[in-house]
Amino acid sequence: MLDLLNDLLWGKVLIVVLIGLGLWFTIGSRFVQFRYFGRMFRILGANQAFSKDQHGHLSSFQALMLSVAGRVGGGNIAGVAVAITLGGPGAIFWMWVVGLIGMATSYFECTLAQAYKKAEPDGTYRGGPAHYIARGMGAKWGWLAALYSVLLLMTFGFGFTALQSYAVATSFEDAFGIPVLATGAVLAVVIGVILFGGVKRIAKVAEVLVPVMAIGYLLIAVGVIVLNLEQIPGVIALIVKSAFGLEPAIGGGIGAAILMGVKRGLFSNEAGLGSAPNVAAVAYVPHPANQGIVQAFSVFIDTLILCSCTAFIILLGTVYEPGAATDIGGVALTQASLASHVGEWGRVFVSIALMLFGFTTIIYNCYLGENSLSYFSDQNRPLTTAYRVVAIGLCGWGATTDLGTVFAFADVTMGFLALANLLALAMLFKPGLRIMRDYDEQIAAGIEEPVFDAKRFADLDIDPEAWVIEPEDLARNAKARLQPA
Repeated sequence: MLDLLNDLLWGKVLIVVLIGLGLWFTIGSRFVQFRYFGRMFRILGANQAFSKDQHGHLSSFQALMLSVAGRVGGGNIAGVAVAITLGGPGAIFWMWVVGLIGMATSYFECTLAQAYKKAEPDGTYRGGPAHYIARGMGAKWGWLAALYSVLLLMTFGFGFTALQSYAVATSFEDAFGIPVLATGAVLAVVIGVILFGGVKRIAKVAEVLVPVMAIGYLLIAVGVIVLNLEQIPGVIALIVKSAFGLEPAIGGGIGAAILMGVKRGLFSNEAGLGSAPNVAAVAYVPHPANQGIVQAFSVFIDTLILCSCTAFIILLGTVYEPGAATDIGGVALTQASLASHVGEWGRVFVSIALMLFGFTTIIYNCYLGENSLSYFSDQNRPLTTAYRVVAIGLCGWGATTDLGTVFAFADVTMGFLALANLLALAMLFKPGLRIMRDYDEQIAAGIEEPVFDAKRFADLDIDPEAWVIEPEDLARNAKARLQPA
C-alpha cells in the first residue's frame, strides 16, 4: 500500500503539480529567479546579510545556511547516482530544468513565510506554511494549517530524523568500521547539545559547517573537472542529447530520463514541499522578498551546483558506462567513480561528505519538528523539551535500526505535506505577487535597500511586531517612491 501511494504521489501527481505550479510562478512573476539572480549575490554580499539586528534576530546568511543544511543531503550524492543509473545521463538535464523552475516556487513560499512570520518574546521569529495558511487564507483554513504541522512533525521531526541517523551511522561503519551503536550514541549527545541551545545555536552550527562541507565537495568536483577538462564538452553534449533521446540505448530512454531527473530533482531541492520556509522565516531582513531571493539561490546551490558536482564525478569516471548494465548504484557508484579519479581515499571522502550532509540534515529536521509544535502551543517549554528528548532518542535508535518501512511511510506523508503547501501557494499567489511588486517598485525608484512597510499591507493580517523598521528607512523610501522614475 505504501509503495502504491508513493508511486501515485511522486510518480504522477506531484510531478505534474510541482512542474505546473513552478512554470505558473515563473511566468507570472516575469521570471523572478532570473531577473534577480545577480541581486542574490548583492544581498548576500551586503553587511546586513551577515549581521543581526539590535534584538539579536538571525541574519539572512544564517537562515540561508540552515535551509541549505536541509536541502543538501544524500540526494546530492546517492540520489544523483540513482538518477543516472535508471534514467541515463539525460536525467541530469531534467534535474537542472526542475531546479531552475523550482527557484521560482522557493522564492514565493519563502517570501510568504517572511511576510507572515510572527515575533517571539525571546528575540526570534517563527513562521512557515502553517502560519501563512492560517493568517493568509483565513480562519476557515485552520484545519489545513494544523494538518500541515502534524505532517511536518511526522515526516521531518520524527521519520527523517531517524533515517538520517541511520545513514550517518552506516556510512561511518562502512568507511571506518565504527559500530553503529557507538556512532548513534555520540550523535545523540551532540544533537542534544545543539538542540537545547535553541534555534540560534542551530543556526551558528549550520553557518560554520554547511559552507565547509559544500565548498569541500565543490573543490573535489572542480579538481576532477580540471583533470578531465578536455572531456567536458563531450559530457555536456551527452547529457543534452540523452535528455531528448538522441543517444541510443542509454538508461530507459527519454521517458526514464525525464521521470528520474524530475523526481530526484524534486527530492533533492525540496522546492514546494514547504520545509525551507520554516527556516526562511527566522531571519531578520528589511523586506520579505530579500529572503525569497536568497532562498531561491539555495535551490541553485543544491541542484545546479552540488548535484552537478556528483554528476560530473560519475560521468567523467571510468566506472559508469552509458548504455551498459552496472551492478553498482547509489552512493557506491559515486564512491567508486571518485576513487577512479583520485585513488581509494575518494571512497572515504564520499563517506565523510555523506556523514556531514546527513548530520546537518538531522539538525535541520529537528528544527522543523520543533517549529511544527510551535504552531499549536507558543513558548510551551515542557512540550518543546519533550520533543527534543524524543528527537535525541530517535537519533540513537535510528542509527541501529533498518528503517525501510519508516522511509516509505515518511515519503507518503511528505507527499501529502507537499500537496497541502502547494494548495496554499496557489491560493496565496496574488498576495505573493503584491509583495514582489512592492519590492520591484522600490528597486525601480532607485532604492538600494527596499524595506517592508507592514502598514501598507494591513489587510493581509501581518504581525506588525515582526516588521519593526527604522523610521528613517521608511521615510527615505516613501520619499523615493514619490520621485519620478
